[in-house]
Amino acid sequence: MTSIENQNISRHTLMWLLITNIAILSPLYQQITLWSLAICAICIFWRIGIYLGRVAKPPKWLVTALALASATTLAIVVGQIGVLNAMVNLLILGYALKYIEMRNRRDVQAVVLVGYFLIAFTFIHQQTLLSTLHLLVVTIINTCVLISLYHDEKNFKYAGLLGSKILLQSLPFAIILFLVLPRLAPLWLVPPQNKAQTGLSDSVSFGDINELTRSSALAFRATFSGQAPTNEKLYWRAIVMEDYDGKTWLQNPRITNKNSLNPNNAIDDIAQRPQHLTKAGSVIGNQFEYSIIAEPSHQQWLFGLDVANTSDRGIRALNDFTLLAERPIEQKRLYQVISREQLIMEPKLSPYVRNINLALPRSSNPKTRALANEFALSNPEPKSRLNAMMRYFTEQPYYYTLRPPRVGEQQIDDFLITNKAGFCVHYASAFAFMARATGIPTRLVTGYQGGELNSTAGYYSIYQYMAHAWVEVWLEDEGWVRFDPTAMIAPERVEQGFDAFFDPETSYLMDNPFSSLAYRDNPMLNELRMRLASIDYFWSSWVLGFNEQKQRQVLKEILGNVTRTKVTIFIIVSLSVIGLSIAYSAGLIQFRRSTDKHLNAYYSVCKMLNKRGLPRKHHEGPQAYNQRVTAAFPSITADFTKLTQYFIALKYQNMDPKRTKRFSRLLIKQSRWLKIKILIQRLALNKTNT
Repeated sequence: MTSIENQNISRHTLMWLLITNIAILSPLYQQITLWSLAICAICIFWRIGIYLGRVAKPPKWLVTALALASATTLAIVVGQIGVLNAMVNLLILGYALKYIEMRNRRDVQAVVLVGYFLIAFTFIHQQTLLSTLHLLVVTIINTCVLISLYHDEKNFKYAGLLGSKILLQSLPFAIILFLVLPRLAPLWLVPPQNKAQTGLSDSVSFGDINELTRSSALAFRATFSGQAPTNEKLYWRAIVMEDYDGKTWLQNPRITNKNSLNPNNAIDDIAQRPQHLTKAGSVIGNQFEYSIIAEPSHQQWLFGLDVANTSDRGIRALNDFTLLAERPIEQKRLYQVISREQLIMEPKLSPYVRNINLALPRSSNPKTRALANEFALSNPEPKSRLNAMMRYFTEQPYYYTLRPPRVGEQQIDDFLITNKAGFCVHYASAFAFMARATGIPTRLVTGYQGGELNSTAGYYSIYQYMAHAWVEVWLEDEGWVRFDPTAMIAPERVEQGFDAFFDPETSYLMDNPFSSLAYRDNPMLNELRMRLASIDYFWSSWVLGFNEQKQRQVLKEILGNVTRTKVTIFIIVSLSVIGLSIAYSAGLIQFRRSTDKHLNAYYSVCKMLNKRGLPRKHHEGPQAYNQRVTAAFPSITADFTKLTQYFIALKYQNMDPKRTKRFSRLLIKQSRWLKIKILIQRLALNKTNT
């Protein structure tokens, strides 16, 4: 006799498979290659033809040829798409090819299992709340395939409801494991992917920051544990650039060199280092503790205020006091930061670093050099000279614009002397060039300035259009000090934010007219936007960013003083409650007891068979029902016949007490065994036998 796994696939299951195939592959559109997409399309259309009876199943040699061609193509392009994407595409192709050549229920089970793996892979790339809800629906659809496999006589509504019920039953178990499992470092790491980088770069020239102002994409979010700084103090440092070739500022390789990293990665250690003094000899003043959720940028730069440090694993504090992730940010990244603005950055400057931050290309921008010399002659003291340079931008007719005029080979001369119109990079570059020309060590810093406060959830959103560039100069006894010429030209930009100076329609909304930021002027829609953003923020913070610290916080709220014994008891009790609930739902146990335990034992088995498509009719006797059961489910014929015989003997025969007790024990034992066997064998009604 043919086993259930080798039986043919019903049309009901084939329809569910078609829906599932499209549902699983659609979220992977960013990872799938054109070649893989073409093969998947062929497989789907071929399977539709099979379903409609227009074409036959493909020969095995054709499926094998497609598989070999696919594997060869992936091996050729793996260097372009990355190892992880190549693995995902290989799994997708296996899923599609198995889908087209499946012939029995065992093949369907394999396709469903691979479908679960593809859903898990999708979670690597798509972790927003909306994507998670979408993938939960896809998981239900994939589960419906298995349900239809053993309940093919039921309609789509029955399969959908049962699939949803199964998923809901599994959620409490998943939540308990999510809360109590230790937050360990991953045993393996996702290889870096070849994706376009977003946000800031380790080089900047005229026009680079301008491009970011046309993007409304979110860069990161920040939440302060106490009072937050005012907007003019929200300078989020990301990259320090010391090399200048006359056109482009570049990060010096020494900054990211592991041998020259700041070895003290904790804020307490930095405060204790003798070379880090406080400004004007004061005690350490304003200290800000905050958390940041960085959006995927496929880069390693992280963000922090002056002077930022973190003790989070996987993040390094560089010797320029910026933060660098050890691996590119491929997913949302939550980390904790402490900043102390009164801390002096590098009070002692080595000759090597000084020379780097004084270097200028020979014969470049002679007019700017001449202007710088005038400042040096009239202001011998470095700080007064720098202040004079800052005032120069307000004394002359300079303009702050996102569309500055073109410049030639002598870029700074053209901007500073001729055009007198530019963006933050123009002013910062000109100021840095003049400072270096007069012997003051200077470097360019890029990051973000400002932030949008979400008063509903109490966090700041920093967008790409808030990208900014400013200057840090080194002064004796003060270390690196920030100077921002933009604050002189456009003080509203720094004090009130980007939107106070520029029109969104001509900047970040120009290429993104349907961005949610376009609804800021509508109070009702803006409130809705803020609340939806708050939901996404809490999801990112408490689910995607559920680290060891948050785990201890939640367990402390539940258990009080967290001990290993309490956690163990919590796990056992929680899993027991969940297990009892599932067992009750499956019919293995019943809490409502009848006075007749024999009826309960017999009817509990009938109830399980009813869920599997063979209900016992009200007028039907035990013998008649036994005949239908043995015809529909041959694998339990002997066991159900015994159960029926014990039940008839106890209900309709006169027996002495000793024999009654024996048959009662046998009936209850047989009932329990039969229910377990029904679950293990995954029985379902076979229409051909009814």
